[in-house]
Amino acid sequence: MVKQHVESAVNGKIRCDACPVMCYIADGRSGACDRYANVAGELIRVDPLTVIESWLSDGGKIVPFLPDTSAAEWDGDIVHANSSFITAIGAGTTYPDYKPAPFIVSQTVNGIDMVTVVTEGIFSYCGAKVKIDTDRFLGPESAAVRVDGEQIGHVTTGEYGSQMLSLGGVHHLTGGSKKEGRVTCDALLQLCNTNPVELSIDGGATLIVQAGRAPIINGAEEQRMRVGCGSATIGMFAKQWLGHVDEVVVVDDHITGVLSEHQAGKLLDIPPTGIKIKGRRSTPGRYFQVAEPGTGWGGTNVSDPLSIIADFDPKTAYPGLRMLMVSTTGEQYGYYILDENLQPILQTMLPAALQQSVEIVAENCEPAMSSVMFMGGAGGSLRAGVTTNPVRLTRAVKDALTYVSCGGAPAYVWPGGGITVMADVTRMPSNAFGYVPTPALVAPIEFTMRLDDYRTLGGHMEAVIPIAEALEQAERRVGAIAGSAWPTAERNFQWGA
Repeated sequence: MVKQHVESAVNGKIRCDACPVMCYIADGRSGACDRYANVAGELIRVDPLTVIESWLSDGGKIVPFLPDTSAAEWDGDIVHANSSFITAIGAGTTYPDYKPAPFIVSQTVNGIDMVTVVTEGIFSYCGAKVKIDTDRFLGPESAAVRVDGEQIGHVTTGEYGSQMLSLGGVHHLTGGSKKEGRVTCDALLQLCNTNPVELSIDGGATLIVQAGRAPIINGAEEQRMRVGCGSATIGMFAKQWLGHVDEVVVVDDHITGVLSEHQAGKLLDIPPTGIKIKGRRSTPGRYFQVAEPGTGWGGTNVSDPLSIIADFDPKTAYPGLRMLMVSTTGEQYGYYILDENLQPILQTMLPAALQQSVEIVAENCEPAMSSVMFMGGAGGSLRAGVTTNPVRLTRAVKDALTYVSCGGAPAYVWPGGGITVMADVTRMPSNAFGYVPTPALVAPIEFTMRLDDYRTLGGHMEAVIPIAEALEQAERRVGAIAGSAWPTAERNFQWGA
């Protein structure tokens, strides 16, 4: 447990200054955030300081992965066997803003003196961007997303094969009622700590979202995301259908594809079938708005795919014409043959070649997953814990002289002013996030740079400690996540002259 600075004590209670709430904490009790406690008159940081080691465990076999170029003579080992990275998880905060960050750690990497500044930011300006792999209708764009009846965000623009939610933000955390702020903060905390959260969308679905897991929509676990829109599916698999069927319609909420009209069909010399599709025709073989969005075929509201067909032109169509209708995930499909009246009749048996083609469509669909990206803006107070001249830190980040990570995970830094970061919560150690009851989320953030650069941008040089000293206070060690950039690797920096 890491001891914290104590500002004052009154009647045996310690006043914690880790956030603006300024709790008075009695002996044996914790503060409102459950992150600081009074233990025999000392203020203790309850959550353990977390260190990432450069070793991974793979089925009981130790698999280190970090390149080691610091040895005098390379022995074929491609790892740093003893590399450690101090994360901000469990480190504490800089509040009331003038204090240096809790840990400013120096170490030598490949002969270069480096420093990592570690702090847990109190983020009132933060939220989560949630990507849900599904074609199913979740709710109208801009519809409210709710937890326990309180709005915590909204549905935003859908992306290819996925529905997107924008959750949190300062207006929901502090701009509404106390309950709205509390519910929003708790939902963000659970999502960012990769726990499941039940959401409801106005005019749409109820769903359970958990980072790294398949979404559960209206009580059913989603299995896969679409391989592509209806038009793209036609293009990808047109050769699979050639000679086995006369027409294919791939039903999709966005772009429904028709094989005989599509350019892929034209190049394969597939003759016209006289099919007439409801909806708005785009380019040949591509149709918009064939139905309303929903949870049926291809993300539409139809349960009978024939409802999107107007009729067949008797000048072109003929009895015995074979037609396959399939959704963009291959979950729904039907095989039809036109009768004497040019009416499509559903067949009970799907020919083997068509069955195989449907299975290939499904095989090319990736498993459905919920992705949660933490997003927050590092304010001036947080930056003041790094340097006495906060704007220099911003410039160093934008000039790629400083590498930003969140709990060791690589953080995408948005262009423009300030330091607005976004990071995948599944790439962070477990329980990386906390909260304070202002309400605000507490998130780890680390800034890594050369020691000379840190000195130049006005860093708190008096607070720099060697990594060995910081490791003595570490209480939790975790393996690095495969595929993540090691925070002190040279490739992360644009070395200055």
